[in-house]
Amino acid sequence: MIRSCGAIAAAVLLGLGMAVTAGVGRPERDAQTEIAAFNRRYLELHQNTDTAGILALWAEDGVDLMPGEAPVIGKKKIVAWLESVMATIPGYKVTKQEMEFHDIHTCGDWASEWAMEHQIVQPPEGKDPIEVFGKAALVLHREASGEWKVQQEMWSAAPKR
Repeated sequence: MIRSCGAIAAAVLLGLGMAVTAGVGRPERDAQTEIAAFNRRYLELHQNTDTAGILALWAEDGVDLMPGEAPVIGKKKIVAWLESVMATIPGYKVTKQEMEFHDIHTCGDWASEWAMEHQIVQPPEGKDPIEVFGKAALVLHREASGEWKVQQEMWSAAPKR
Protein backbone atom coordinates (compact mmCIF):
# COMPACT_ATOMS: atom_id res chain seq x y z
CA MET A 1 0.00 0.00 0.00
CA ILE A 2 2.74 2.46 0.90
CA ARG A 3 4.59 1.63 -2.30
CA SER A 4 1.52 2.28 -4.48
CA CYS A 5 0.75 5.55 -2.64
CA GLY A 6 4.37 6.58 -3.15
CA ALA A 7 4.14 5.68 -6.83
CA ILE A 8 0.93 7.69 -7.18
CA ALA A 9 2.49 10.65 -5.38
CA ALA A 10 5.56 10.47 -7.62
CA ALA A 11 3.36 10.33 -10.74
CA VAL A 12 1.33 13.33 -9.55
CA LEU A 13 4.48 15.33 -8.80
CA LEU A 14 5.97 14.39 -12.16
CA GLY A 15 2.75 15.42 -13.90
CA LEU A 16 2.68 18.74 -12.06
CA GLY A 17 6.30 19.36 -12.95
CA MET A 18 5.58 18.67 -16.60
CA ALA A 19 2.58 21.01 -16.53
CA VAL A 20 4.64 23.81 -14.99
CA THR A 21 7.52 23.23 -17.42
CA ALA A 22 5.10 23.29 -20.37
CA GLY A 23 4.18 26.87 -19.43
CA VAL A 24 7.80 28.07 -19.33
CA GLY A 25 8.67 30.25 -22.30
CA ARG A 26 5.03 30.66 -23.27
CA PRO A 27 3.79 34.25 -22.86
CA GLU A 28 1.49 34.47 -19.84
CA ARG A 29 -1.82 36.21 -20.33
CA ASP A 30 -2.27 39.21 -18.14
CA ALA A 31 -5.53 38.09 -16.54
CA GLN A 32 -5.91 41.32 -14.55
CA THR A 33 -5.76 43.35 -17.77
CA GLU A 34 -8.18 40.96 -19.48
CA ILE A 35 -10.66 41.19 -16.61
CA ALA A 36 -10.40 45.00 -16.60
CA ALA A 37 -11.22 44.97 -20.34
CA PHE A 38 -14.11 42.56 -19.69
CA ASN A 39 -15.43 44.92 -17.00
CA ARG A 40 -15.27 47.94 -19.32
CA ARG A 41 -17.24 46.01 -21.95
CA TYR A 42 -19.72 44.71 -19.34
CA LEU A 43 -20.33 48.29 -18.14
CA GLU A 44 -20.61 49.67 -21.69
CA LEU A 45 -23.23 47.05 -22.62
CA HIS A 46 -25.28 47.93 -19.54
CA GLN A 47 -24.97 51.66 -20.27
CA ASN A 48 -26.36 51.03 -23.75
CA THR A 49 -29.13 48.66 -22.59
CA ASP A 50 -27.61 46.08 -24.95
CA THR A 51 -29.35 42.97 -23.67
CA ALA A 52 -28.07 40.72 -26.47
CA GLY A 53 -24.50 41.89 -25.84
CA ILE A 54 -24.82 41.29 -22.09
CA LEU A 55 -26.18 37.80 -22.67
CA ALA A 56 -23.30 37.02 -25.04
CA LEU A 57 -20.96 37.41 -22.04
CA TRP A 58 -22.57 34.48 -20.21
CA ALA A 59 -21.17 30.94 -20.11
CA GLU A 60 -23.51 28.26 -21.46
CA ASP A 61 -23.74 26.69 -17.98
CA GLY A 62 -23.80 30.01 -16.10
CA VAL A 63 -25.86 30.57 -12.95
CA ASP A 64 -27.69 33.79 -12.08
CA LEU A 65 -28.62 34.34 -8.43
CA MET A 66 -31.04 37.24 -8.15
CA PRO A 67 -32.77 38.27 -4.92
CA GLY A 68 -36.15 36.72 -4.36
CA GLU A 69 -35.71 34.36 -7.32
CA ALA A 70 -34.82 30.70 -7.63
CA PRO A 71 -31.36 30.17 -9.16
CA VAL A 72 -31.49 30.53 -12.94
CA ILE A 73 -29.22 27.82 -14.29
CA GLY A 74 -27.94 27.70 -17.87
CA LYS A 75 -27.66 30.40 -20.49
CA LYS A 76 -30.89 29.38 -22.25
CA LYS A 77 -32.85 29.84 -19.03
CA ILE A 78 -31.03 33.08 -18.23
CA VAL A 79 -31.92 34.40 -21.70
CA ALA A 80 -35.58 33.39 -21.25
CA TRP A 81 -35.70 34.93 -17.76
CA LEU A 82 -34.18 38.24 -18.91
CA GLU A 83 -36.37 38.40 -22.01
CA SER A 84 -39.45 37.91 -19.82
CA VAL A 85 -38.30 40.74 -17.53
CA MET A 86 -37.56 43.05 -20.48
CA ALA A 87 -41.01 42.29 -21.98
CA THR A 88 -42.61 43.79 -18.87
CA ILE A 89 -40.73 47.09 -19.24
CA PRO A 90 -40.91 48.15 -22.89
CA GLY A 91 -39.50 51.59 -23.58
CA TYR A 92 -37.37 51.73 -20.41
CA LYS A 93 -33.85 53.03 -21.04
CA VAL A 94 -30.75 53.05 -18.88
CA THR A 95 -29.62 56.67 -18.66
CA LYS A 96 -26.84 56.15 -16.12
CA GLN A 97 -24.86 53.05 -15.19
CA GLU A 98 -21.88 53.09 -12.88
CA MET A 99 -20.02 50.04 -11.67
CA GLU A 100 -16.97 50.07 -9.45
CA PHE A 101 -15.20 46.71 -9.56
CA HIS A 102 -13.16 45.55 -6.59
CA ASP A 103 -10.90 42.72 -5.45
CA ILE A 104 -10.26 41.03 -8.78
CA HIS A 105 -8.73 37.65 -7.97
CA THR A 106 -7.54 35.28 -10.67
CA CYS A 107 -6.38 31.68 -10.59
CA GLY A 108 -5.67 30.22 -14.00
CA ASP A 109 -8.85 30.39 -16.07
CA TRP A 110 -11.02 31.50 -13.13
CA ALA A 111 -11.61 34.95 -11.65
CA SER A 112 -13.81 36.49 -8.99
CA GLU A 113 -14.68 40.08 -8.21
CA TRP A 114 -17.39 42.21 -6.72
CA ALA A 115 -18.86 45.54 -7.75
CA MET A 116 -20.91 48.43 -6.41
CA GLU A 117 -23.54 49.58 -8.86
CA HIS A 118 -25.58 52.71 -9.41
CA GLN A 119 -28.18 52.76 -12.16
CA ILE A 120 -30.80 55.23 -13.31
CA VAL A 121 -33.51 54.01 -15.67
CA GLN A 122 -35.90 56.30 -17.51
CA PRO A 123 -39.38 54.85 -17.99
CA PRO A 124 -41.36 55.90 -21.07
CA GLU A 125 -43.98 58.65 -21.20
CA GLY A 126 -42.14 61.08 -18.93
CA LYS A 127 -42.52 59.02 -15.77
CA ASP A 128 -40.07 59.67 -12.95
CA PRO A 129 -36.67 57.99 -13.31
CA ILE A 130 -35.92 54.91 -11.24
CA GLU A 131 -32.67 54.99 -9.28
CA VAL A 132 -31.15 51.72 -8.07
CA PHE A 133 -28.09 50.96 -5.96
CA GLY A 134 -26.74 47.44 -5.81
CA LYS A 135 -23.81 45.17 -5.25
CA ALA A 136 -22.80 42.23 -7.39
CA ALA A 137 -20.45 39.29 -7.09
CA LEU A 138 -19.13 37.73 -10.29
CA VAL A 139 -17.29 34.49 -10.96
CA LEU A 140 -15.75 34.52 -14.43
CA HIS A 141 -14.27 31.70 -16.47
CA ARG A 142 -11.94 31.95 -19.44
CA GLU A 143 -13.35 29.71 -22.17
CA ALA A 144 -11.21 27.63 -24.55
CA SER A 145 -11.60 30.51 -27.04
CA GLY A 146 -9.79 32.79 -24.58
CA GLU A 147 -12.92 34.84 -23.88
CA TRP A 148 -13.95 35.52 -20.29
CA LYS A 149 -17.59 34.63 -19.57
CA VAL A 150 -19.84 35.11 -16.55
CA GLN A 151 -20.06 31.74 -14.83
CA GLN A 152 -21.98 32.98 -11.79
CA GLU A 153 -23.56 36.27 -10.82
CA MET A 154 -25.20 37.28 -7.57
CA TRP A 155 -26.84 40.66 -7.21
CA SER A 156 -28.54 42.39 -4.30
CA ALA A 157 -29.74 45.87 -3.42
CA ALA A 158 -27.38 48.19 -1.59
CA PRO A 159 -27.97 51.38 0.36
CA LYS A 160 -27.64 54.68 -1.47
CA ARG A 161 -24.02 55.79 -1.51
